[in-house]
Amino acid sequence: MLKRAASCLSSYLLSCVLLFFTAPSSAPAADTPMRTTLPVPVTRLLERYRIPASSLGVFVQDVADGRPLLAFNTETAFNPASTIKLLTTFVALDVLGPAYTWKTEAYADGNLRENRLQGNLVLKGYGDPYLVTENFWKFARGLRDLGLEHITGDLVGDDSYFDLGPADPGEFDGRPYRAYNAPPDALLLNFQAIRFNFFPDVPENRVRIVPNPAPANLHIDNRLKLTRGRCEGQMYRIRMNVLDEGDAAGTVRFSGAYPAACGTYALSRVVTHGPSFALGVFKSLWTEMGGTIDGRLRTGKVPAGARPLFGVDSPPLADVIRSINKYSNNVMTRQILLTLGAARYGAPGTTEKGQKAVEDWLRRHHLDFPGLVLDNGAGLSRETRISARSLGRLLLAAHSHPYMPEFVSSLPIPGVDGTLRDHLRGTPLVGHAHLKTGSLDDVKAIAGYLRTRSGRTLVVVALQNYRGIQWGRGAEIQRALLQWLYGQ
Repeated sequence: MLKRAASCLSSYLLSCVLLFFTAPSSAPAADTPMRTTLPVPVTRLLERYRIPASSLGVFVQDVADGRPLLAFNTETAFNPASTIKLLTTFVALDVLGPAYTWKTEAYADGNLRENRLQGNLVLKGYGDPYLVTENFWKFARGLRDLGLEHITGDLVGDDSYFDLGPADPGEFDGRPYRAYNAPPDALLLNFQAIRFNFFPDVPENRVRIVPNPAPANLHIDNRLKLTRGRCEGQMYRIRMNVLDEGDAAGTVRFSGAYPAACGTYALSRVVTHGPSFALGVFKSLWTEMGGTIDGRLRTGKVPAGARPLFGVDSPPLADVIRSINKYSNNVMTRQILLTLGAARYGAPGTTEKGQKAVEDWLRRHHLDFPGLVLDNGAGLSRETRISARSLGRLLLAAHSHPYMPEFVSSLPIPGVDGTLRDHLRGTPLVGHAHLKTGSLDDVKAIAGYLRTRSGRTLVVVALQNYRGIQWGRGAEIQRALLQWLYGQ
């Protein structure tokens, strides 16, 4: 009996010893006061650059604590730029699930006999944010593997799963052809962007322009002139004009001087809108595979009685949000918001339905975000607003969620990848944080998780709105704050 009691006592003592050595030494003290003033390194920078402290909102909290470690100007609603993507992507992760996928389908509107479709081929999209050219090639190849070769009717694009209404791609900054301004579409392909590759051909005294992908319904009017002399920046010498666009055709003209000394160059631009881009690329791929299409390219809907032929699935949502948050992809985020609207309230997905889906999610989870303006959910907006406290509360909720690993792994790592690959190098922060960045004219923001030197995991939000802050000063202030926090 005594021997058994001694054994139990030994086991108890051993468990206590193990508990002592394995308990996290980083647990914050219960009486740690909340700091309401900015750290000295941050204050000094604000004073040096004559930036008012009111232009900055900071929220910091240990994920293991019940109150903020640092809270400064946390109730003010700032423009967060792309850090608002954290809200859109996390709500989608919770509502749709990490394994959610999008479909792209082909329907036969007519009789299919042997290798010939006597009628139209309809391509219907459901908002896949990551339908890139490689996957689209597999889509076309799958149809060819079924034996289909000749289409006697039209190639029709159905993008009715989303309804955006009239939209101006240049509304944000007057640059409608920039890739970051690409509008969403249910039949979105390759983020709607074409990579124009420029190759100086000295023997032929010309500049070759090779688009990738190359839509069959796009004509390139090449008026570039190859010149001698020093290379002073290719893109400033290239002039691009989109002359016309539509379902049937589009023309883009390149003109100006191109110094041979500049070598090869690439320019990504969006020159067609809606499903016409996807239709043009499909026809090019189809032709390369030996297929033919007798009719024209046009938009429409899958008619009643059309027979499904083939479909492809997107990567899972968990993979998609990595592309969104790591590289801050705007159009992919807008696709997510529209998908949320369609999934919750039925097709077609609209921006308003997507906003309502996010608002309802916040209400169900008892998260009151005063001053929140979600707008398009991507942050490419002058109207978007959120406070540092609200964004911090979202990150705290995400950290305690079952899908936390999928969410956190979607954020850039300083000095390693994504939008932070070349940032914060030479500091202890490299590899010790997962942070989403945001930048617009007069906006600089960062939000995410920081692992401190002592092993604590902090939620960090810093939102700055001030003229010219998007340049070096904003990044310097962020760096000072993060380095100070790392030492806590």
